[in-house]
Amino acid sequence: MREDAARGSSLLMRRMLVPPPGKIHAHLAGPSVSLTPVPLEKENKKPLLNRAKLDTVRRMGKLNGSPKHWPYLALIGVARLACLLPVRWWLGLGRGIGHIGYRVAERRRRIAETNIRLCFPDLDENERADLVQRTFLSVGMLAMEMAYCWSRPIEILARRTEIHGLEALREAQADGRGVLLIGGHYLTLDLGAALLSTRVDLDAVYRLNKNPAIERLMLQGRKRFCGRIIERNDIRRAIRSLRDRRLLWYAPDQDYGIRHSVFAPFFGQTAATIATSRLVRLTGARPILFSHFRDPEKGTWSLYLQRIENYPTGDHEADATRLNQLIEGEIRKHPDQYLWLHRRFKTRPEGVPSPYA
Repeated sequence: MREDAARGSSLLMRRMLVPPPGKIHAHLAGPSVSLTPVPLEKENKKPLLNRAKLDTVRRMGKLNGSPKHWPYLALIGVARLACLLPVRWWLGLGRGIGHIGYRVAERRRRIAETNIRLCFPDLDENERADLVQRTFLSVGMLAMEMAYCWSRPIEILARRTEIHGLEALREAQADGRGVLLIGGHYLTLDLGAALLSTRVDLDAVYRLNKNPAIERLMLQGRKRFCGRIIERNDIRRAIRSLRDRRLLWYAPDQDYGIRHSVFAPFFGQTAATIATSRLVRLTGARPILFSHFRDPEKGTWSLYLQRIENYPTGDHEADATRLNQLIEGEIRKHPDQYLWLHRRFKTRPEGVPSPYA
């Protein structure tokens, strides 16, 4: 009986979350996204999602009905309900989530401790420990912000936001070329892009999530404020976005290995850094530095846009070093609002040991 009930519940969830067989296209419809089946014979010539992504969406749809993914769906549902509360209340709830994460996410805490020890050698042990804990609080608030901008009207928070440097972005767009919005993994990640989307249309590059339930929800949520969601390995679509004279958000500050990277200093440490200058040179896009932070006490947000002049130079290492310096300067404004939980220095030059061993 229990197995029949589980199969019945799984089938019901699949019917609710997954359209019937056929090509699946994502359509923007105001503040929401719907997945609508399109018969094969009526398929558009240029679908919004490429074939590999369509296969991924189908796979995620099948897995979403599995009971093993119900806890993730339940947590996200609770977070969405909590976002009906006043802003400072759900930010406070996010801090509570961060406190719990600090206690239970031991591996991520060790990674954050290593990164902060390497990047802030001038801090004493107590100051570093405090920064690690505040980072986890920011991660908790990030989770609540994601739940909000994936489900609630972003215009409400736009009224609590200041945008600095919007004129620099307008001038770059006026050149008649694509604009590469060079961001970083600040802990206002999705909300920063969502808030900017109230002023301009933008596309975004992202990393596929290993959990299919979260991946599906993340795609649906981000389609509310981004035109094209491009998986980071799909370089052709990123190039096409810029050549179509669109605005593309791209964060080169994570370690994805040495294949498309160069080694450049980041907070005084050697870091594998994506050679973003190649993308700019190939497309002729205008580069804009983009950062975003929150004031949790006031329940407000600030976005910063800055045109990057004389870039690229043709020297990939020098260009990567310059971008790292610019991003580092933004991080230092609010060091607790950066994703120190990522192994930023996992790729090492030959013969150099990993700091995370």
